[in-house]
Formats: sequence, C-alpha cells, structure tokens
Amino acid sequence: MTASGTSTTQRLLQPDEVPPVLEHNVDGTSAFLLTCDHYGRLLPRALGDLGLDESELERHIAWDIGIAGVAEAVSRALGAHLVAQRYSRLVIDCNRPPRAPNSIPMISERTTIPGNEGLTQEDAELRRRTIFDPYHDRITAVLDQRKAAGRPTVLVSLHSFTPVYAGIARPWHVGTLYQHDRVLPPLLLRAFRAEPELVVGDNEPYAVGDGTDYTIPVHAEARGLINSGIEIRQNEIAAPEGQQRWAERLIRILGEIEAELHGKGLA
Repeated sequence: MTASGTSTTQRLLQPDEVPPVLEHNVDGTSAFLLTCDHYGRLLPRALGDLGLDESELERHIAWDIGIAGVAEAVSRALGAHLVAQRYSRLVIDCNRPPRAPNSIPMISERTTIPGNEGLTQEDAELRRRTIFDPYHDRITAVLDQRKAAGRPTVLVSLHSFTPVYAGIARPWHVGTLYQHDRVLPPLLLRAFRAEPELVVGDNEPYAVGDGTDYTIPVHAEARGLINSGIEIRQNEIAAPEGQQRWAERLIRILGEIEAELHGKGLA
C-alpha cells in the first residue's frame, strides 16, 4: 500500500473491491433520474488512507454527509433510478471536469491531502479511468437508453453542504443549483419556500458552472434535459431521523412536481 499514488502498472481497484457505481431502481418508472456524485467515502486499498486520520475521512472533504440515506429513500419511494458513486471525492471528484485544478485535490478546506501530492499524469489518469469514467459512462448509458425508449428524463443531482465554510455560517437549509434550466429550479424554489421555517438558497451555497461542475453541464444541459441540483445542509441530515424527514419532504415535493410536469407534457 502507498499513500502517494499507485503505479500505472498496478490496478487501482482489485477484483474483490467494491465497484465505483451503485444503482437503485434500475427499472424505476419515474421521469426523475437521480445522481449522487459524492455518495460514498471509500478509498481503494492501493491508496491506503491518503495519509489522513480517520476523523478527516469522516468529514465533508471526503463525501457529502447524509445524502446517501436521503437519495436511497427518495429513489425507493418515487420509483426513480438512482446512479451513485461509492468512492471518496478525495480520490477524484466526480463532479469536477477532470482537467479542473481541484479534480484531485491537494488541499481541501485547509486540509492537506498527503496521498495526492506528487501524482504523475499517469496516476491521475488511472484514477479517472477507474473511478470517474465508469460512473459517468453509466449515466450516459442510462440516458441513451431512456432516449431510445422515448422516456422523458428530469435529472436531479443530490448533494449536501457544510453548515460553516471558511469560518462563515451558512443560513440556508436547502438550495437549488442550476445554470441554464428555467423549468425545474423555479418549481423547487416555490415548493421549498412554502415549507415552514426553511431558509432557501437560490443558487446558494453554490451555483452550477461549466468550469466547476460536470454532471449537470455534461449530462443534463448538453442534452437539453430539465434539471437541477439540490443541496441540503449537513446538520439537517447527519442523523437517520433527519435523513428520513428530508426524504419525506423531497418525496412529496418531487412527486407533486413530476405530476405538474407530466400535466404540461414535460415529463
């Protein structure tokens, strides 16, 4: 094992290791396709612990805390196909263009990642081929299959965010993230703002951009699909009861939106 990359003559994942792509409700009939770029925090054995303590690998720098439970519950209840990525964003971030400087982060939220120092281009390409490509190739294949079958698709990318970033508290409980779509984000904003006591972010705490994001620009916008990201603040969903509460909220809201879009012939 090594904490500073792996030779390209080696496999990054051994045959007995978990594959990067996780799916639920492959045959689901919902118009929603759910993606979860930062679902898991697994590390390939070949990379050891990337030089980090376990406490660091439990933080947001490694994954989107709480979103896995929410995504699975929503997928199950709505009959929506979920495509998720099991490996930590510290190995390679599956919502960053591979050429972006933070695709394989050297520093994340002021934490240095020793195992990402001194990587060769071959090391980075191995991570991309092993983790990034299978995930996005699967999303592409799913979308191609749905298009060939004449099925409408509304892509929703599920994420969670930290309550405090760079010492600044974030007031939003939930936010919608988008760039070009003008169909789904307004519907989500209307529904979230109707919920009691929620502080709702409109392209907060992040906004989608071609240089900073991959899943929505490449899979949704390039195909002209209705889309949005949903970000939930992590202290809302860190515990199972919070995940269940937010899952029930999203199930209700997305179910109502799907019915509305269907009535308009959009889903």
